[in-house]
Amino acid sequence: MAAGAGIDVYSGVARMAGKVWGSLHRAAEPSRTAVVVVHPSSNFLGHYLLGPLAERGVDAVGLNTRYIGNDSTLIMENCVLDVGAAIGFLRERGYEKIVLIGNSGGGGLTAFYQSQAESPTVTATPAGDPPDLTKAALPPVDGLVSLMAHPGRAIVYNEWLDPAIVDEHDPSERDSGLDMFDPHNGPPYSPEFVERYRAAQLARGRRITARVRERLAELDERADGLRDLPFLVHGTVADPRFLDTSLDASDRKPGTLWGPAVTSNLLPATLGHHTSLRSWLSQWSVDDSNCDGPYHLARTHLPTLVMYGTADQVCFPSHARSMYEAIPHDDRRLVPVEGGNHYLQGQPDLIAYVADTLVGWLETKGLIT
Repeated sequence: MAAGAGIDVYSGVARMAGKVWGSLHRAAEPSRTAVVVVHPSSNFLGHYLLGPLAERGVDAVGLNTRYIGNDSTLIMENCVLDVGAAIGFLRERGYEKIVLIGNSGGGGLTAFYQSQAESPTVTATPAGDPPDLTKAALPPVDGLVSLMAHPGRAIVYNEWLDPAIVDEHDPSERDSGLDMFDPHNGPPYSPEFVERYRAAQLARGRRITARVRERLAELDERADGLRDLPFLVHGTVADPRFLDTSLDASDRKPGTLWGPAVTSNLLPATLGHHTSLRSWLSQWSVDDSNCDGPYHLARTHLPTLVMYGTADQVCFPSHARSMYEAIPHDDRRLVPVEGGNHYLQGQPDLIAYVADTLVGWLETKGLIT
């Protein structure tokens, strides 16, 4: 549980155990197929699909990485190692077919994993630290599913970063011309505003990255061995699509998974406010992170199912299309879940539909044994 930059998990118990945890829901009859649902940091031990899949005759695993519930020091390359450890564990226990489901932020991770399992290329993190994935044990899986998923944490973070913030230490200092919450700008938002907004988001992210690299260079000069530091990022839930549903049009309602966008943007518990220098490069920097879902899907060669909710407030139709269109072969399927929200909360009929669709797809692909 230690990254190249040192300790990356606060819990001493977790570090001593040296394990990642998952929950296995067994089918009534013995199954040699395991479906594994994973996310870089969300707790999936009680994922809503585990019981329904087991009821339909497939063993289901809710997998956590070492960074469960705390992504402040998360290194995407270590998440790949954690998924590999779980896949190896299941292979050793006799599972003949293993299918990875990347839900939400898990979509980019599962693509990254399979890409490196099939043809490893990543020899270090963006900060130059271990692990070297070309030397890691990464057993390939037999099928991939992207479920209500976006293409990668760095990609979606750049789409959500608030460009109106002009003082990284004071989010109340704002550029009104780039403020999606200023009614003079919309919604609806003009194409010209959206173009300027997107360019300013990218520019802000790159300014943060430049400062990160400066601080890392300063740490390299220290004699005490300190190689990482934490920092705070304000304004991380400010995508114009949260308020203007004509952008990337779908059945969703305005707002976010955490409530109104104007407050969610600054809430401590929302996306990526707390991070470290090295984690920023691996997890949030759009120019540096290795976790680019479409890029890695284009390097995979196995049956792939992409499902998306038409009322999802987090992952939009263009996210699903970018994942689907990146798949370099015809053994792929794109399925909309009509009216589905991000986690199908309060939608038991749609949970059943997703489970039925998934199991039916596994059967047609010969992935149930």
